[in-house]
Amino acid sequence: MDWFTASEYWLSRLVFQRALAAMYLVSFLTAALQFRALLGERGMLPVPRFVARVPFRQAPSLFHLHYSDRFFAACAWSGCAVSAALIAGLDSLLPLWGGMLLWLVPWALYLSIVNVGQTWYGFGWESLLLEVGFLAVFLGNEEVAPPVLVLFLLRWILFRVEFGAGLIKMRGDACWRKLTCLYHHHETQPMPGPLSWFFHHLPKPLHRAEVAANHVTQLIVPFLLFAPQPVATAAASLMIVTQLWLVLSGNFAWLNWITIVLALSALRIPGSPPSVPATPLWYEVVVLAVVALILFLSYHPVVNMISRRQVMNRSFDPLHLVNTYGAFGSVSRVRYEVVVEGTLDAVPHQDSDWREYEFKGKPGDPRHWPHQYAPYHLRLDWLMWFAALSPAYAGPWFGALVERLLENDRDTLKLIRRSPFPPDEPPRYVRARLFRYRYTTWRELRETGACWERTYVREYLPPTRLAGVAQRS
Repeated sequence: MDWFTASEYWLSRLVFQRALAAMYLVSFLTAALQFRALLGERGMLPVPRFVARVPFRQAPSLFHLHYSDRFFAACAWSGCAVSAALIAGLDSLLPLWGGMLLWLVPWALYLSIVNVGQTWYGFGWESLLLEVGFLAVFLGNEEVAPPVLVLFLLRWILFRVEFGAGLIKMRGDACWRKLTCLYHHHETQPMPGPLSWFFHHLPKPLHRAEVAANHVTQLIVPFLLFAPQPVATAAASLMIVTQLWLVLSGNFAWLNWITIVLALSALRIPGSPPSVPATPLWYEVVVLAVVALILFLSYHPVVNMISRRQVMNRSFDPLHLVNTYGAFGSVSRVRYEVVVEGTLDAVPHQDSDWREYEFKGKPGDPRHWPHQYAPYHLRLDWLMWFAALSPAYAGPWFGALVERLLENDRDTLKLIRRSPFPPDEPPRYVRARLFRYRYTTWRELRETGACWERTYVREYLPPTRLAGVAQRS
């Protein structure tokens, strides 16, 4: 079938595949370095406890068959190794079916992790990586030209990511319609980056122009992805520029990067395609079957997208094959942070020597300037932002976090930047307090060197020792 492939996209496919493999590598590295404290046998939300109550059909995962921390580590590091091999182009050295199986490995491994990841893996970019990764299995290697239908489905994902995000904003917080959301967003976003302070202090007319440009990129430009070239390339390029602007303004894990990777698949990059043999019939049949399946599963995401009760970041099947996306339907006007402290005093009181735990990404010490971590995902720091919004978000895991801090648990302490206590002398009590944070002004920054100013709000968790971890505010 002459219409089945588009040889002019062979270089676009190559760039897309290598970039996607890099996203896989980041995701597996994040899992390998953080899972013991979050999901391990002694983690805050242990996988064995989860698989004991959730059946395989609801959350398909290798860990339903067996779980140990060593096995999880083997899966995560194997995912890193396969991802690195894909970056190096090993799939191009294999026969077509071998390359497809190689791309299937990281998808299956990451699906196994996400489906037991619980709250720690409840972010839209997890499903997005799985949805894109599944289609990458059928994109082929150098034995065949890129299939037109798979390229179309990749644009279909990009359309849903951008258009869905645009709709959720227009239906959500009124500040998006008034073009004023960026008066607050850079200050209240989950994890500010090193330039977020400067973005916040941009002139308000520029903030309004940013929001207006965002609406154009998310509500109009996505339709141009399905236009003839070079219009589709121009639309995808504009999305890439917009996403790079977001990369500079904050730490959003790999959300912006995977969106950029998707947009790369829509570019028509100049280059002479190699001569390839005729497309095998079995490959055409498999691709057509997958396309039919994806179009069938798209029904619920489309209904959700056009609904007035649109929800964000939801999977409609346990394999995460077709999902719905969106971000920041509402924007906080005030930033709250949970500050966790410990003391060695046998009887804690207000004047005790309370020492603050410093996290890697979330604001703490007002003088500590934020660092750039994305696309690496600091899962605990992100959940601490949700915990500050409401203690209900922290219910399943915050007590366990406090318990691990009281034990000076080595794996938990690896997730934070600095513990104020030596390894052989854990705190006797740990408490948590809620503070309001705001960016300092230019004058305050010059005078104090602090990028944040914080004000005590209330007690979040009273002084707690190992025997009383269950007490909550």
